[in-house]
Amino acid sequence: MADEIKLHPVQSRNSTNAVRTEVSLRAYEVYAHVYGPQVALITDGCRGGFSTGELIAFLYARSFPKEEWRARADEAFQGMNDGRR
Repeated sequence: MADEIKLHPVQSRNSTNAVRTEVSLRAYEVYAHVYGPQVALITDGCRGGFSTGELIAFLYARSFPKEEWRARADEAFQGMNDGRR
């Protein structure tokens, strides 16, 4: 039997979406570094998981050295907010 693919929920307006656990854990690594641990985000569906914007911002930040994660996450969120105007 093939290994089961484990998924975490992603917040969405129109439907229930999910990403592979490996993806959400990478985003969570940045979240925990920037904001502090919130294990319920990845263990029991706290607030329905990350939003798609959070996933994008945290995964973007993770592509840089750890000491830049906060600034890069802020940069990504600011870019998203600027695009809404």
